[in-house]
Amino acid sequence: MASKVKSRRLYLIPVLTKALDILELLRAENQPMVLETIHRRTKISKTTVYRILKTLVHRGYVAQTADRQYRHVARPKKLRFGFGSQSAEMPFSVAVADSLRGAAVTVGVDLMVLDNRYDAETAKDNAEMFIRESVDIIIEFQIDEHAAPVIADKIAEAKIPLIAVDIPHPHAVYFGVDNYRVGREAGELLAEFAINHWNGKMDWMIGLDIQEAGPLVQSRITGAFESVKVRLPNLPVESFVRIDGRGMRDKSYKAVLEFLNRHPKDKYILIAAANDTSALGAIAAVRELRREKNVAVVGQDCLDEMVAEMQRPGSPAIASISHEAGLYGPRLIDIGLALLRGEKVAPYNYVEHRAVTADRARTLQSPDTTGVEKASRPDATGAKAKTAIKRARG
Repeated sequence: MASKVKSRRLYLIPVLTKALDILELLRAENQPMVLETIHRRTKISKTTVYRILKTLVHRGYVAQTADRQYRHVARPKKLRFGFGSQSAEMPFSVAVADSLRGAAVTVGVDLMVLDNRYDAETAKDNAEMFIRESVDIIIEFQIDEHAAPVIADKIAEAKIPLIAVDIPHPHAVYFGVDNYRVGREAGELLAEFAINHWNGKMDWMIGLDIQEAGPLVQSRITGAFESVKVRLPNLPVESFVRIDGRGMRDKSYKAVLEFLNRHPKDKYILIAAANDTSALGAIAAVRELRREKNVAVVGQDCLDEMVAEMQRPGSPAIASISHEAGLYGPRLIDIGLALLRGEKVAPYNYVEHRAVTADRARTLQSPDTTGVEKASRPDATGAKAKTAIKRARG
């Protein structure tokens, strides 16, 4: 009989047995316990108890309090995030949604995605859907500043944490680019082009704006104007013109076509677009009128199509500022988990950005969904993020 018991014990894993003894003790007591008490009650060495507890905390089965006590963590339902995507027809929005889906899968978060369709009323309806579905976090990417307070108030009333992407919302943590700084960088590139190719001459500078997005996004154009004014001083204020392109290709195409037709003899025109979709519309107008030599365009987002456009000989597209859409997903998941853990999160959180010039575009070998080469960065949604989700659940 003794030999049979000994044989069965050969299949047991001692350290796993000890870990289960500790976990069962914490669950049975259902209150925080210090290491010394756990050691005394289980008769397991302090070193082993300490290492097992740290492992259980890391994996989210046990939580450690500020006064170094340990408690068992119940395993609730899977976390669920809601994402209101700006539009399935906007390439940058699609890239952000893809990044977020990948990050959610990596850490084990369910992600409910609804398309705001670049429309305020649809965004409001989608926010109400997220509330009815009782998601744990709402990530809102919608363009209309006037809809923002309505949406944010509904979500705040439901007591669901809110993260606003690119467009600020009341009661929300902001995540996106530093709009003024990306604008300044675009303006610097335009001014440099005018200095190097036109001997510093400029007849007009057009800012293709997104008025409905509000002042923060409009600061992309403000920043671009400021950089050009610094590098090309003494230009008349009347030569700086803001046009609402709504971030859309057709509207930007028509607006630029009309402007160029009104000024057929002007040769030195700089265009700063709020996004690449607007920039591509402007370029279509420039090309239709065969004014490529008279115009230089810088966009924002670094879409695949814009990168391809920059590689065309004689294109007016000289650069785009990459907003690194691939980084949005991991960062948004991290911020969401931090909010659920009750941690203090900065009100404004900025993603990296970088300029991709025409020369740089020609050297790109394997563009990703944003038109820039895939970065060899550590996976931000690896073990660290998986630990974070477990702590959020606790």
